[in-house]
Amino acid sequence: MDTPRTHRIVIVGGGTGGIAVAARLARALADVDISLIEPASKHYYQPLWTLVGGGAAKRETTEREMSTLIPDGVKWIRDSVAEFMPESNEVKTASGTTIAYDSLVVAPGIQINWGVIDGLKEAVGHDGVCSNYSYEYVDSTWAAIQATRDGNAIFTYPNTPIKCGGAPQKIMWLADHYFRKQGRRSSVNVIFASAGASIFGIEKYRIALEKLVKARDIDTRFGNNLVALRAASKEAVFENLETGETSVLPYSMIHVTPPMSAPDFIKQSPLANEAGWVDVDPATTQHNTFKNVWALGDASSMPTAKTGAAIRKQAPTLVTNLLAAIAGREGDATYDGYTSCPLVTGYGRLILAEFNYAGEPAETFPFNQAKERLSMYIMKKYLLPELYWKGMMRGRA
Repeated sequence: MDTPRTHRIVIVGGGTGGIAVAARLARALADVDISLIEPASKHYYQPLWTLVGGGAAKRETTEREMSTLIPDGVKWIRDSVAEFMPESNEVKTASGTTIAYDSLVVAPGIQINWGVIDGLKEAVGHDGVCSNYSYEYVDSTWAAIQATRDGNAIFTYPNTPIKCGGAPQKIMWLADHYFRKQGRRSSVNVIFASAGASIFGIEKYRIALEKLVKARDIDTRFGNNLVALRAASKEAVFENLETGETSVLPYSMIHVTPPMSAPDFIKQSPLANEAGWVDVDPATTQHNTFKNVWALGDASSMPTAKTGAAIRKQAPTLVTNLLAAIAGREGDATYDGYTSCPLVTGYGRLILAEFNYAGEPAETFPFNQAKERLSMYIMKKYLLPELYWKGMMRGRA
């Protein structure tokens, strides 16, 4: 019989949330056994993939070796989790190892379900079908934009939660700007086909974006969910979510945001709520049933946008409350749902949306952030990556 290996704190996931928490815990608990379970050898700064897809950054700059990010003093277990057993304070890995813990932090990220859209897996990455939601395919977006000279340029948004809800329109704005600079825009119809009900969920920024939609002649088709691609004939099939009817649109290029969900091993576990997400208190990040379990990031049930900016605020809340629990005290840190969405609206243009659980703007700067600004674009392209690698990933921001 397998004898469980015991680690005082076990972190599942080596993405933004897992590394940020590991770094903070390692700084606070030098003498505590901390382990991180993550199978991947690479770590990516995904917010920059929008600019990679728009030809304004190189994808190689978004990649780091995982080994360089694991904090000193944290043991890296190169494996994946197959099963959670919270009643016995254990997880089982894909290799069959059982690992026991005193405290568990769950941060595996979100699962991208390429296979849900009929024909997408076979088509993505060539012949005008592209997506910024993969390191493998992101360069194909820039190739598709450059190659498009007429016809429909379609940008989709699915009927599921996704990471970085603004990303599907960011690449649309960049493509629109590129077509204009190349003198092609009069020949290209830019379509935003979204399963959502509007261009953005927060009123202040929605109003600003709707003005841009009108000024730049964007063809918005809300309530329409991409269900199939016919790559041979370059056609996209959409379902109208209100009527159930389907429609077919030809395309010269189509940027697809695939449906997403919590990872299967989360959905099938005792940690999940009915929707499949890790069931935590939205203010404290503590699990609602298993009090020595904590979660943050995209796989958590916290009802905010799934962004790195949200994790930047969730991580210190989680760590403060976890440290209090280890010390036998009640944690008093709370997370108010803050998230940020740097909405790139063209080359050198950005609207910085910041808001909380209440859907209220929670802005950082003393000016109207719903206005396009070059300064905010520069911040996204140059400053935020530095903050990520040298701040968040080191437990300092």
